[in-house]
Amino acid sequence: MGNFWDFEVWSWIMLFAVLLGSLLVGNILKKSIPSMRNSLIPTSVLGGCVLLIVAAIYKAITGDVMFDTAIFCGNGTANLEIVTYHTLALGFIASAFKTTDRKLTGQRTSEIFNTGVTTVSTYLIQAIFGLGITMIVAYVIPSFFAAAGVLLPFGYGQGTGQALNYGNIYEQDFGFVGGKSFGLTIAALGFLSASIGGVIHLNIMKRTGKLKLSSRADGSLHTDTVDSDEEIPLQESMDKMTVQIALIVVAYVAAYALMYALGSLLSGMKAVIYGFNFLLGVLTATLIKLIMNFLYKKKIVKKKYTNNFLMTRASNFFFDVMVVAGVAAIRLDALQKYWGVMLILGFTGLIVTYVYNRIVAKVLFPDYVEEQFLAMYGMLTGTASTGIILLREVDGDFKTPASDNLVYQNFPAIVFGFPMMFLATLAPVKPMMTLIIFVIFFAMMNLILFRSKIFKKKNK
Repeated sequence: MGNFWDFEVWSWIMLFAVLLGSLLVGNILKKSIPSMRNSLIPTSVLGGCVLLIVAAIYKAITGDVMFDTAIFCGNGTANLEIVTYHTLALGFIASAFKTTDRKLTGQRTSEIFNTGVTTVSTYLIQAIFGLGITMIVAYVIPSFFAAAGVLLPFGYGQGTGQALNYGNIYEQDFGFVGGKSFGLTIAALGFLSASIGGVIHLNIMKRTGKLKLSSRADGSLHTDTVDSDEEIPLQESMDKMTVQIALIVVAYVAAYALMYALGSLLSGMKAVIYGFNFLLGVLTATLIKLIMNFLYKKKIVKKKYTNNFLMTRASNFFFDVMVVAGVAAIRLDALQKYWGVMLILGFTGLIVTYVYNRIVAKVLFPDYVEEQFLAMYGMLTGTASTGIILLREVDGDFKTPASDNLVYQNFPAIVFGFPMMFLATLAPVKPMMTLIIFVIFFAMMNLILFRSKIFKKKNK
């Protein structure tokens, strides 16, 4: 280790100080500017945009990349990508540790299953339109990377972390210059689509009298939210929040061990395996949670160690950092040739996601159409947090099952969405074949999704 006053000792502290400071600036802008406050744009996106603007001004004045200066040890941009990569998995792991006491009826199980299938179907329709657009562009401009459009479902449907993962795979393994920045920009456009599309929809519904906006919950925190008799004390020899963070990190290290083992066995697929860090993290967290619940039921462990409120706070922190770091990591100079294509992809993603999820909500969720639509549209253009932001506008106290659908849909979505992860690596090699498979896969998903309507008509 160098001296304590060397930049290498302070570089990570400085990086997080800049990221968290930009979140504070974004929050101030959102609270103080009425148009920002009404836009529903997440504070993390605003913070990232602030850093993008500052970095662009710095480069215009000095000619250097701000995050690659000496104070960040010359590799701040790479470290931003590392932060985005890890916080994606950490956020999912924290969410996976949350528990529920609600019993699932047959109808609720069906609705959760349908929500998961809707998620995968939306990924597929985004991929079909995205890949179709970039294949046309590559036909006109042969030097363009034909499979770039597959980053649309990763940027819109899955968010910043996966957009970076697959942008990196395309850049490192298939020679897509600027692939990481392309994916991150698509994800940023997704957040704008969630905000713009969500606000327009809410205003139209409000003006036509079809929708009454929800009054906000008071947000008061009750003692039993963070400290109940069944759980470990809030403050003991080890703070309760420290326990939550420890469990999250242990689950992530277990996921790394699993990725390392799989990567050693399947060395040719190492990039894809490590791109699934969030998925394997959810798996290890779920296994740890099951073991802890088993020990608690057998009275071997006397108290519950996880707390939903604290795990939610942890996951929200990780996702906020993920988004602001992902937006800040965009290299605008690497995207000069792609702006037209990206804007077309962004607008197309907004339209197809809006229309498809609107149809699904009306047909399959008639008891809470608006709540289900806004939650799904927000999630499938941004993240689950964006879906919750839009949902709160019409269901501030989460009285409808829409919020639960977002949480539990991950399990069927992972099962059905897993093949698409592998198809994404086929697209650069055989784009036309991949497009055909996407179309067939989409048709199959919709056959499953609308099964009650299709087979009911056949029976009649």
